[in-house]
Amino acid sequence: MRRGSTMLLATLLCLAIYSTVVVVADDPYRFFTWNVTYGDIWPLGVRQQGILINGQFPGPDIYSQTNDNLILNVYNSLDEPFLISWDGIQNRRNSYEDGVLGTTCPIPPGQNFTYILQVKDQIGSFFYFPSLGFQKAAGGFGGIRIYSRPLIPVPFPTPAGDYTVLIGDWYQANHTTLRQTLDNGHRLPFPDGVLINGHGSGATFNVEQGKTYRLRISNVGLQNSLNFRIQGHKLTLVEVEGTHTLQTVYSSLDVHVGQSYSVLVTADQPPNDYPIVVSTRFTSQILTGTGNLHYSNSGGPAPGPPPGGPTIQIDWSLNQARSIRQNLTASGPRPNPQGSYHYGLINTTRTIRLQNSAGQVNGKQRYAVNSVSYVPADTPLKVADYFKIGGVFRVGSIPDNPTGGGIYLDTSVLGADYRAFIEIVFENTEDIVQSWHLNGYFFFVVGMDGGTWSPASRDQYNLRDAVFRSTTQVYPNSWTAIYIALDNAGMWNLRSEYWARQYLGQQLYLRVYTASTSLRDEYPIPKNALLCGRAQGRRTRPL
Repeated sequence: MRRGSTMLLATLLCLAIYSTVVVVADDPYRFFTWNVTYGDIWPLGVRQQGILINGQFPGPDIYSQTNDNLILNVYNSLDEPFLISWDGIQNRRNSYEDGVLGTTCPIPPGQNFTYILQVKDQIGSFFYFPSLGFQKAAGGFGGIRIYSRPLIPVPFPTPAGDYTVLIGDWYQANHTTLRQTLDNGHRLPFPDGVLINGHGSGATFNVEQGKTYRLRISNVGLQNSLNFRIQGHKLTLVEVEGTHTLQTVYSSLDVHVGQSYSVLVTADQPPNDYPIVVSTRFTSQILTGTGNLHYSNSGGPAPGPPPGGPTIQIDWSLNQARSIRQNLTASGPRPNPQGSYHYGLINTTRTIRLQNSAGQVNGKQRYAVNSVSYVPADTPLKVADYFKIGGVFRVGSIPDNPTGGGIYLDTSVLGADYRAFIEIVFENTEDIVQSWHLNGYFFFVVGMDGGTWSPASRDQYNLRDAVFRSTTQVYPNSWTAIYIALDNAGMWNLRSEYWARQYLGQQLYLRVYTASTSLRDEYPIPKNALLCGRAQGRRTRPL
């Protein structure tokens, strides 16, 4: 028996014993077994090689409830290493399970690894995806739902149905071809299409007239902001990445890459089939994917053309983003109202300004943050930190502010104190829409505007009901400011969700450090952790 299989069996045995002894009423564990394979897919009508999970593209949804423990045994049947990351899942006190190259060793071909996650104090709509190389361009992604506990009130009636809607731009080229293009120092061409649940056209959502449905929309694409709309139907926003929002009604919704939204849609029109349209934003060439809202007693296609949407209008999108706010009276994962945490009354202890840029290093295309283009280390940073292996990374290898200098290569790690309350300002001086995600955390999006940020920009901050999320957009030649309470010790990836940019250096790691060895602050390395690089051959902890 392989060492990985032996460790897995022992780990599951320990978990089974633990759950038998400790859990008396409701079992908080959910077990999943996934086999990751290649397979033929036809998302744009042309056969390509995709990455499937249990034979599915997109992969299966994860259904869970607040505080559940998720035990996911992942078998890598690909011919290359593989990792899955959990976009929006905080992995509290446990960045080892984060599933990115700076925290977790990849699963070698032909082997397995068991992720042990807890969705502690979380609700809402999220997704998982392959984080290595450019595997995300081949699939391997799926939805994550975290339902509220039964006694926690939800600020809207239970919908008649609940759908995962994964949207994203798509290439017909194989992910290895795209990766090679980037490795050769070139930019990628424009994508070939837009998908809805793995289809360029034809994804169908069944409804009954007069009933209301929840759509959990996630942009799992590679670079483009997308606009989502349904002919003749309004979208009532109710949740953004685990935060209940004011229930604002929109005719269409901009979903930037890496973001997730929940909307309610009422089937209040004559019984027909209504086009669902998803199209690229801020691009000279408009790509469109279509689906179908199908009434059970449909008389056929609805009359009229598919609904048009915004194209390059930035102010339209900015104004919509500013209108998305927390519902202060609604409960989140706990009984207390979301508004009981008065973030606007807390003084920040540090301001970090992060500016994205593009350029060339040694004749090859690179992307950077504060002039530093991230280069992966030979050992996951968190693993090296645990074993105190020197020479893998250096805290402070990226400055707190833009330097204005040329791009250079380094393994960017920004140090921060556990339990500090800080401000980060994302500055985008380029003509693209940027999207930033921070693993392990949610943050308050307190402000965004065009032009250059200055301390006077704080006068326009929303210090009362800013949305609390993990991914935020920054418009061209604009800034976005966030507040974060650093209450989750670990090594956390802060990255551009524009995937080619992330791959070529537009990312860093935030090391939230505490000297405490208490389990209340941070867990030790998992007993079943894979070890690689300079950590290979070391021991984790006794099983």
